Amino acid sequence: MSTHTQKPVLIIGGSGLVGAQAAKALRRLHPGLPITIGGRNLARADAVAREVGGADTARIDLERPDLGLPASAAYSAVVIFVKDDTLNSLRYAQAKGIPYLGISTNLFEVGPEVALYIHNPTSAPILMASHWLVGMATLATLHFAREFQSIDAIEIAAVLDEEDMGGPAAYADFERMTKSAAGTLLLKDGKWLWAHGDEAKRTLRGVDGGELSVQAYSPLDVMSLAAATDARSIRFDLAVGQSASRKRGEPFSTELIIEITGRRQDGTTGRVRHELVHPAGQAPATAMGVAVATERLLGLAGGPPVAPGLYLPDVLIDPAYLLRRLEETGLQLRRA
Repeated sequence: MSTHTQKPVLIIGGSGLVGAQAAKALRRLHPGLPITIGGRNLARADAVAREVGGADTARIDLERPDLGLPASAAYSAVVIFVKDDTLNSLRYAQAKGIPYLGISTNLFEVGPEVALYIHNPTSAPILMASHWLVGMATLATLHFAREFQSIDAIEIAAVLDEEDMGGPAAYADFERMTKSAAGTLLLKDGKWLWAHGDEAKRTLRGVDGGELSVQAYSPLDVMSLAAATDARSIRFDLAVGQSASRKRGEPFSTELIIEITGRRQDGTTGRVRHELVHPAGQAPATAMGVAVATERLLGLAGGPPVAPGLYLPDVLIDPAYLLRRLEETGLQLRRA
């Protein structure tokens, strides 16, 4: 067990919609782990802390290098659910030598975080987990890819219901991530390119069998999958609108379609399609992804505490383990 784990995990943004669920998911996995709910509104944080149990609260000021925390404060990790434009949260984790987990940085804006790591490579483990649903898409793809000798193409399509955007911070992240970049990064025939116009659009079959129009999007998944596989083409697409369940008059769901083309272990060439649906939307999947990533950083599951370095979820977390935990929250998997 890590020497840090008797100290609380500081969850910044822990009183938000998804942050609160992540705190509760972490509590279910590790009933004795201390947790601090950090935020600007202490009344909201106190309410979440009571629901989580075994948790306290802290007022966070991201404008300050010390985050507004007393010098005596001690934590086992920093987990942040909001976009920290100052990166003071990362600097704080590095100064304290504790793990840092961020989930709100898009592919086109990772440079400042990478630079902080390069200048302080031995200070702290930094997990860049701004993947779709904190690694669910990437790890599921790598899990399904095990039946292939080699992979030619990976195509992923996610459906985010317009009623499932989360709280204000999540909506602000989505607006920034989808509107700040002039193009979308994808891998095509072995070359990286920025897709625009028609090249950034495609149509496929949705999980309900109907036609689904999607737009290219570039979370960190495309970067992870390119490094982890020999695929020559990788793209990630997103549709925001009505999920298949809501079209049927049911509550919203979140959907993920993963299609892999390549040479199978038996030597045949083919294409497989897997569909992942969470009937409760993106929040429980994101929350469990954060909980699994946090326990891995602290050495509470999957191996010893993680040494200082710069990491992606797919180099730390076993895909089968994450999928099992997600299924416990209600995730449905089917091969189509």
